[in-house]
Amino acid sequence: MGTQSGPDAAGKPSTKRAFRIWRGDESGGDLQDYQVEVNDGEVVLDIVHRLQATEAPDLACRWNCKAGKCGSCSMEINGMPRLACMTRMSTFEETETVTVTPLRTFPVIRDLVTDVSFNYVKARETPAFAPPADLAPGQYRMQQVDVERSQEFRKCIECFLCQNTCHVVRDHEENKTAFAGPRYFIRAAELDMHPLDAKTDRKEYAQAEQGLGYCNITKCCTEVCPEHIKITDNAIIPMKERVVDRRYDPLVWLGSKIFRRGHDQREQQQAQATRRESGGAAERSPLDSPHGLHSTGGASHDPAAEQQAERGVHWDRQIPQPQTAPVDASGRLPLTELTFDRPAAPSPFGEDVEFPLPATGLNYAHPEQGEQS
Repeated sequence: MGTQSGPDAAGKPSTKRAFRIWRGDESGGDLQDYQVEVNDGEVVLDIVHRLQATEAPDLACRWNCKAGKCGSCSMEINGMPRLACMTRMSTFEETETVTVTPLRTFPVIRDLVTDVSFNYVKARETPAFAPPADLAPGQYRMQQVDVERSQEFRKCIECFLCQNTCHVVRDHEENKTAFAGPRYFIRAAELDMHPLDAKTDRKEYAQAEQGLGYCNITKCCTEVCPEHIKITDNAIIPMKERVVDRRYDPLVWLGSKIFRRGHDQREQQQAQATRRESGGAAERSPLDSPHGLHSTGGASHDPAAEQQAERGVHWDRQIPQPQTAPVDASGRLPLTELTFDRPAAPSPFGEDVEFPLPATGLNYAHPEQGEQS
């Protein structure tokens, strides 16, 4: 409930407004009520500073620039992840109680300060830009259109509001080990779009290591971004489309088989020579098959990467095993393969699965699971 108070420095009357601030630490805490003076043009961070100066000098709050460029003062205001320095008090009704709480996704250190080290761990795990080997520093040249394409993602101030609002880790703590989050999806997309980046497996890495498949594009991250980066539309969806193209597009699969034919044969010959030298004790490689490898795990032909990609689908059943490519001994694809009525790769769910899947076989919460258990 707002009440009139004395005039501010400009001679305008100030107002007492109701606030509820979360106070506590990692062991627990609760919301405490305060009546704080509010002047025209102020933001929530101003109110927090006034509260520190008057009633709660021990209130912990992280901040730095107060200009919306450092990303330090991230918190949840009336349940919405926001920057305190960019949330004006004029957006709330005078009779409205403003509730300020720490970021829910990350562990609380004290009061409004949270431990966001999860994000720095994921940053270190993300492969850095790989410069081309044939160019020295200072010789890099890019078209302006390529610069503009990824410039949007460079605006990120790492406030981690997108990480906080993403329900994949907000509601499921166990997903943090396998999920990098929207902040690092746009980093992967930026590098994948970079014409000078020498790494060609950004898409496969995003799928197998960063948990791109967990995202179901609800656009929550885009809604809370203070820099108005279109995270979902311009980064995550294009990355998902490219991953699907590489993994399931029949024409892409056929092209990869044609262009890898000689390379696969050389790998087979090398593996056979190694086995002969070791007296047959060497472990047989999947690529040692006379027909090469055709897997549901991806188009990278890296067995380790494909195994990790396959772990993303678990329906309480055995994952279909890789199938050999339908080519003859000379490496040629029969004409019947092009007219076959089945997809180019086996379904990751298996050919014996019918939809909808039974609730008892799902690996996520389902309202009918309790009734049938």
